[in-house]
Amino acid sequence: MKKISILMAIAVLAVLLFSCGNNEKPASGMNSSLIDEIQKRGVLKVGMSTFMPWAMQDKTGELIGFEIDVAKRLAEDMKVKVEFVPTKWSGIIPALLTGKFDVIIGGMGIRAERNLKVNFSIPYDYTGMSIVANKSIAGGLKTLADFNRKDFVIAARIGTTAADAVKKLLPLAELKLFDDESQAVQELLNRNAHAVVASSPLPAYQALKNPDSLYMPFEENFTREPIGFALRKGDVDTLNFFNSWITVVESEGWLKERKYYWFNTREWASQIE
Repeated sequence: MKKISILMAIAVLAVLLFSCGNNEKPASGMNSSLIDEIQKRGVLKVGMSTFMPWAMQDKTGELIGFEIDVAKRLAEDMKVKVEFVPTKWSGIIPALLTGKFDVIIGGMGIRAERNLKVNFSIPYDYTGMSIVANKSIAGGLKTLADFNRKDFVIAARIGTTAADAVKKLLPLAELKLFDDESQAVQELLNRNAHAVVASSPLPAYQALKNPDSLYMPFEENFTREPIGFALRKGDVDTLNFFNSWITVVESEGWLKERKYYWFNTREWASQIE
């Protein structure tokens, strides 16, 4: 009897294990990926935030900029339309995670703390922080360390690596945070801030645009960071496609050409001024 009971117990256990195995999800390759969903939908939804010259509105209200070109080319190669979803930078990762769009293409720096929440593609660009200052209240300063003073106010955009850079490299200064760079620059022009820290080339552009009021203490960037697409975790197929796409357009020289146009020329300035 004991032998029969043991055999029955083994048989029951085998059935349970087989049932559990059948309830497991199929391999990731068998699941529908985001790429499949986008192609069926016929639209790539891109989360972004306005940030000159990455993404901005022209005189007619249309979005233009480096990131806009990148997203449009990506959608074109996927043979789908593109839909831009403007989102405040401070809430852009939560919006991605709740499915408001498919991917963030918005000059997002690849950072470890962000990578805990999202997956990043390989870098398709590199950027860095630079600083623009007000001549009348900070004139003559020539190094980053000169701005690390308790009586100085530094403006930056909330939720950005620029804000992180100020906290780390200018800990004595007061940090004022704004929803977008235009507000920070206006604070600088109003002399309510001594300087603005932002991703290049915005500081240089503002110094050229306002030569009587603003200047660049030094021209070189003081940080360097990789930029990648951000997407929700768990989709290997989509991540592989984005990485392969970046590799292809980079080898074509297309990324370099678009980066030069938006960051090293002002041929586009008439579209927004």
